[in-house]
Amino acid sequence: MDITFLGATREVTGSCALIHCGKYKILVDCGLLQGSREFESHNADQFAFSPSDIDAVVLSHAHIDHSGRLPLLVKRGFRGPIYAQEATADLCEIMLVDSGFLAERQAEWENRKHRKNKEPIEPLYTQQDALDAHSQFEGLKYNEQVEILPGITINLHDAGHILGSAVVDVTLQEGDKTRRLVFSGDLGHTGDPILREPTALSHADLVIMESTYGDRLHRSWDDTWTEVGEILSQSVARKGNIIIPAFTVGRTQELLLMFKTHFKDWGLDHWEVFLDSPMAKEATRVYEKHWRLQNKKVRALGSSGPVFDLPNLHISESVDDSMGINRIKSGAIIIAGSGMCTGGRIRHHLRYNIGRKGNKIMIVGFQARGTTGRMLVDGASKIKLFGDEYTVNASVHTVGGLSAHADHQGLINWYNHFDKHPPIKLVHGEETAMDFLQTEMKQRFKADVSIAERGETLRL
Repeated sequence: MDITFLGATREVTGSCALIHCGKYKILVDCGLLQGSREFESHNADQFAFSPSDIDAVVLSHAHIDHSGRLPLLVKRGFRGPIYAQEATADLCEIMLVDSGFLAERQAEWENRKHRKNKEPIEPLYTQQDALDAHSQFEGLKYNEQVEILPGITINLHDAGHILGSAVVDVTLQEGDKTRRLVFSGDLGHTGDPILREPTALSHADLVIMESTYGDRLHRSWDDTWTEVGEILSQSVARKGNIIIPAFTVGRTQELLLMFKTHFKDWGLDHWEVFLDSPMAKEATRVYEKHWRLQNKKVRALGSSGPVFDLPNLHISESVDDSMGINRIKSGAIIIAGSGMCTGGRIRHHLRYNIGRKGNKIMIVGFQARGTTGRMLVDGASKIKLFGDEYTVNASVHTVGGLSAHADHQGLINWYNHFDKHPPIKLVHGEETAMDFLQTEMKQRFKADVSIAERGETLRL
């Protein structure tokens, strides 16, 4: 028995681990690399294994940095089942097809602008490739123990990160040896307005744990919502538009719910709210469908009607609708993807709004290194959009407390439930966060805490 770490090693994106037990091989996650264009070009690299040799995939949740290479895996020969929580399976049907669409558009743009008289660039995968991959999904419920292969049993527990996100509990048996691995996946932020708390487990032989915010404490939810309210209230008097790059799954629904909750006291009746993301629209429907997976407050709302509706909410149905928003000079709150400003409609809205001083850009999620969103957070005076350079005159506000990830204390609290403090491999974090968390956990728990390295194989 062994595990090989193939992604999200000293970086946040590209989650992937290969487990070998007896004659079987399974993957836990198969995510896209996200960041600079050069970094993302490695998504087209060959896998470190033969896709046809993989017997099954277990997916922790739908975010593209965990699921986004699945269509490529299938395209290159994987024919086995992809196990995921039921809501994750529903979300992936939307997100993977959208990822395929963006890949097609990117290839088309590259061929039109830069590759004349040269061999055409092929998309990483197509929308049809994504649909082919989705046909191999098998939805599971939480707390449902399933033997997916002889000697390999999995159990998915609510991770509280996005709808359907899971802590992946894997039991391996080979001969007289049994090992239990627990993958945290992405752990949720305690007190999330929509989701339940991350499930605490008590036993593991090895914990593979994310460390995205291993060196940071989030602001309290109350302080965070106060901050959002102040940004909105101040903007009413100054006019202008507010541009919000938002992850289409999780963050968008969170914002809509809190806009509804604070509609009057945040002065939202003075605004027109635009949700300009076909994928976010479909994802919100999935959230409405699976309201029983959410916390008590949202379950109460979901049992009586729509949860995420607003009287002044406009949902774009077409490209013309999206383009029309950019004619509005003041009074618009525009929510669009992608959340890191690396693609999607948000880049068009930035192009039309980033140069005007009266406007605001509200950053409400993690921004990976090399992304346009990270450049804005870091105070860039100019950014490139569609090959042209734009001066950043709009004010940029980073609302850090809205993270969907557990912070330093949340990670420690979750791990502290394990008996005898088993060994930990840290993944899914930038080096500074990983180093800080490693040092803290070693001192606090006297545990064997190490940072996973790309290509590292650990005998179990």
